[in-house]
Amino acid sequence: MTHPTTAASVPLDTRPLTQRVDRADARAFTKELRASRRIENEVMASIIGYGVALLFFVGLVLLDVLTSRSPFRVALSEATPLIVVLLVCALVAVAVTFFSQGRVSTRRYRLDRFARANGMRYVPEKGNPSFPGMIFGSGSYRRSFDVVQGKGPRRVEFANYVYTTGSGKHRRTHRWGYVAVKLDIPLPHIVLDATGNNSLFGSNLPTLYKKEQRLSLEGDFDRHFALYCPEGYERDALYLFTPDVMARFIDNAAELDVEIVDDWLLMYTKRNASTTDPATWEWLFGAVAAVLDKLDQWERWRDERMLQAASGDSRAAHGRARGGTPAGSLPFAAPAGLLRPPPGVAPQGRRLTTRFPWLLTGLCVVAVVLYLLLDLPG
Repeated sequence: MTHPTTAASVPLDTRPLTQRVDRADARAFTKELRASRRIENEVMASIIGYGVALLFFVGLVLLDVLTSRSPFRVALSEATPLIVVLLVCALVAVAVTFFSQGRVSTRRYRLDRFARANGMRYVPEKGNPSFPGMIFGSGSYRRSFDVVQGKGPRRVEFANYVYTTGSGKHRRTHRWGYVAVKLDIPLPHIVLDATGNNSLFGSNLPTLYKKEQRLSLEGDFDRHFALYCPEGYERDALYLFTPDVMARFIDNAAELDVEIVDDWLLMYTKRNASTTDPATWEWLFGAVAAVLDKLDQWERWRDERMLQAASGDSRAAHGRARGGTPAGSLPFAAPAGLLRPPPGVAPQGRRLTTRFPWLLTGLCVVAVVLYLLLDLPG
């Protein structure tokens, strides 16, 4: 499959993901990535870090020896076992680093060959991906890893994503896999929260939306997805999610959270999207192909509010030209070029309204209070 364009494309070639890899080839590929500055030398950075930590702890031990009241030789002999343990720990850490780096090099080599075999390209990592979706604007240290990008005709990107929130002991790392598909026109902000991947406390998404924006659809769709669209855009959502489109999402993307925002279609999963597992790629390619096969229908959509806004601006301008006559009192026809709204979304449809997770926050507060009360002496 050269790129996920239609469901009838050439079958996906997953053989490079599982074929035996010569270690020399993997090392040479990693060396090429470092030479082109597409990755840093993680092994060297780790070794330097272990060395600094070892010198620090050995220095503390030697300082204790020098300040000990015992004779120097006695204190040193007592501290020698601890120094040996520190050295062994450092050597084990270096060995583990080399072993894990070998696995990383093999994974990168396989993903690169897989991308090439299917007419795509592999990017080891990139910082601060510029997608407008809900997971891309939170936290810090935002990075995509093992990025596999389609070369055309439509931009498609598969990757794993990580970002951090909080600081100190409250620092938390969030990991996602995503698929990003470029659309030809902007569409209203729509979120499909898959029910199959929710937790005990509800949605696993990092952003919650006001319940007034939830739209119930026919058939079994509500059993698989909770669909949110901006208020006033219910008819537009029904136009985009016709029964055949809903059936495709249920059959191919029921475990994926989906977000349509601006001119992007984004699919999220809590596991790696870019992996050496052939079944995962077949699943994701199937989901993308099923959606792309219906994008022609979506790209005919136009926001009538854009035409109303343009007509209103023209009436206001016409009124000003006639000495400030109120625009509403003039019989005004839209210009011929505006008989069909231009591509775009009116401001009220560009973003959903979010809500604060009061219930979860309340439960956390109650849990903390109970813990403090139970921990009190007596």
